[in-house]
Amino acid sequence: MVRQDKVNYYLDLADVVSKRGTCLRRRYGAVIVKNDEVISTGYVGAPRGRKNCCDLGTCIRQQLNIPRGERYELCRSVHAEANAIISASRDKMLGADLYLSGREVSTGDYICNSNSCSMCKRMIINAGIEKVYVRDTATQYRVIEVKDWIEKDESLSGVKGY
Repeated sequence: MVRQDKVNYYLDLADVVSKRGTCLRRRYGAVIVKNDEVISTGYVGAPRGRKNCCDLGTCIRQQLNIPRGERYELCRSVHAEANAIISASRDKMLGADLYLSGREVSTGDYICNSNSCSMCKRMIINAGIEKVYVRDTATQYRVIEVKDWIEKDESLSGVKGY
């Protein structure tokens, strides 16, 4: 018997959580873990009480042919990372890790080289999360040090004087 490593175990949990997602384009699941204890989970879905895209049968970003990584403000959904953060208290998230797994709805394939959007990055930073593990394949993943998002502030790109 070969025992699965913990990172892929938590990424598998994130993948299972993603199955609750309601996005017609992509399924993402997030799991926040601290000291080997799951603190919170989140998946992509409309705010509570609002209709989900899967209920409406349409996605505005898909209708407008908006590429991945652009115009998230048009999306009806709350991202998986944000939903996981909303469901946890900050004191439990300080020093925690976030595990993120995403799949294309149309093919079921893992979304390779995905990353949190700029809004989710800001929430992850403020939550006090230290590392983000992002799945690329069934067994491969990347580890992102959140301090790198702080030091390499993408919101300053193109701003003169910085």
